[in-house]
Amino acid sequence: MLIEKDHPEISIKQQCSLLGLCRSGYYYSPQGLSEKDLVLMRLIDEQYTRCPFYGSRRMRDWLRDQGHAVGRDHVRRLMRLMGIEAIYPKRRTTIPDREHRVYPYLLKGLSIDRPNQVWAVDITYIRLLKGFCYLVAIMDWFSRYVLSWELSVSLEVDFCLDALDEALLLGKPEIFNSDQGSQFTSKDFTDRLKDAGIQISMDGKGRVFDNIMIERLWRSVKYEEVYLRDYENVLVARESLRKYFIFYNELRRHQGLKGLTPLEAYKGLVKIGKAV
Repeated sequence: MLIEKDHPEISIKQQCSLLGLCRSGYYYSPQGLSEKDLVLMRLIDEQYTRCPFYGSRRMRDWLRDQGHAVGRDHVRRLMRLMGIEAIYPKRRTTIPDREHRVYPYLLKGLSIDRPNQVWAVDITYIRLLKGFCYLVAIMDWFSRYVLSWELSVSLEVDFCLDALDEALLLGKPEIFNSDQGSQFTSKDFTDRLKDAGIQISMDGKGRVFDNIMIERLWRSVKYEEVYLRDYENVLVARESLRKYFIFYNELRRHQGLKGLTPLEAYKGLVKIGKAV
């Protein structure tokens, strides 16, 4: 056991921080999954990255074409476990909570022409060699700069709050955009934004293009990092993703940024305004 529950000097919170673990991960009891289910989840993740409009029916048919005899109910269960809402035409890692307030989408027609004007957040599924975890990232829309990110083995709101707190140490956006997931509509999350004087914007249900910049980030993360690795555990995933995000922010040049890196664009070296 890496964490000592009754350590005389270091709290559980401090131990999790030293190990690079989210606190929610320490208290999480993973559900048992068969080797077959883990293989199916890997395939579902890869196909969704290619075809984000696939629901459980089309995913079942595609899996059968790959030689995996599986029923639609089984596929639907795995997609829900991964956080994918099959009835929508986009990856839905975050599931809405009807008791939480939903805010209007504020980016339609907006010219985004400067850093810290709009930030965006989302969660995606990350496969491990013998399991899976979830990745949340907050990025500056204008520059594509990833301000913060966090991993968790559960979809509790804690790791999203940790990522938000870290991002707010770097600056403050005028508008913060998310989907309608329960993590981002929760009172704890929205109160942090309102207390900082930030306008809250949320995607319309099933509108894949409302948060298009971070959807493009996930494609880059999956194809350039995750699908090239077999992370042994969350700690290995964290270290590998840390190196990738340094590359993404500081070295990876974007045609849409006129050849600049996200870090260079975030520092305000170029104006690239474009209406959403």
